[in-house]
Amino acid sequence: MINLMLTSCTTETPSGAGAPGSSAQVSSAHVAAELYDGLGARQATISPKFLYDALGSKLFEAICELPEYYPTRTEAGIFERHAGEIAHACGVGTTLIDLGAGNCAKAAALFPLLRPAQYVAVDISTDFVSEALARLRLRFPHIEMQALGLDFSSGLALPDSVRRERRLFFYPGSSLGNFTPPEARSFLTRLRKGCGPDGALLIGIDLAKDKAVLDAAYDDALGVTAAFNLNVLRHVNRLLGSDFDIPAWRHVGFYNEAAGRVEMHLEAKRAQRVRWPGGGRDFAAGERIHTENSYKYRQADAIGLLEQSGFEATRVWTDPHCPFAVIHAQAIA
Repeated sequence: MINLMLTSCTTETPSGAGAPGSSAQVSSAHVAAELYDGLGARQATISPKFLYDALGSKLFEAICELPEYYPTRTEAGIFERHAGEIAHACGVGTTLIDLGAGNCAKAAALFPLLRPAQYVAVDISTDFVSEALARLRLRFPHIEMQALGLDFSSGLALPDSVRRERRLFFYPGSSLGNFTPPEARSFLTRLRKGCGPDGALLIGIDLAKDKAVLDAAYDDALGVTAAFNLNVLRHVNRLLGSDFDIPAWRHVGFYNEAAGRVEMHLEAKRAQRVRWPGGGRDFAAGERIHTENSYKYRQADAIGLLEQSGFEATRVWTDPHCPFAVIHAQAIA
């Protein structure tokens, strides 16, 4: 599952807040075009970044507390057990760039050891992260902090206010799994370019495991993940002016063993027509909208993907009970 990778709103500029020529109108048009394309495709899709409006972000925080959802606590355990080693590998005084910062909690837990010179909390919307940064500035007044509105899934144009020296991209939570392997390679290649000659990456990658564990993690007994997935329709209604009838849809989440990924879908309970300004679409009973993938890697494949993208894995930390990897990777020429 995407881990607070993106928090969406109508007024953010997907290509980067403050980019030349950017505007709320351009952003709104870009968002609408992306949604039209996805909903109009033969296999209807909604990008997982739209799962994360304000309510979606809070629902994901609830998901992270569920007993079935292992990634958050497993990764947190790795960071706790190996904090000193991770800090030694990363070094102090970096430019810590937190991709999909959300509530900034994961990065903040590393502040005492990493002691970054600058912390940049990147999210497609700065609303959610700005509140977190206000609190963090009180606790860590010596660290320069800024929130950056940026849809980094499609581009990584960092402003001049972000220090170029010793950039450390922080991408926890196995969010890389939301990309297909070719997309993941392209994304990591962009990170490598953004690193500069002395940069690095600290990334969490979920590893392949038993299907029953994965199915439960993405379709919990309490139905929190279902509410999280269904909320995307409410968000799309607000963004697009559509009229999705949310009770007419159900959450579907399962591990596709052949594809090596967890899939999340929304399935129509009955035949229906959904309208939006200028058009609409008929959905048959049982027809699905694909909302998210979460690829699971073998450790060797994850390291190979990093190498193909211009990184060298210098250290790998794993959990002895639940396959998950935290990897420090140095940018290489």
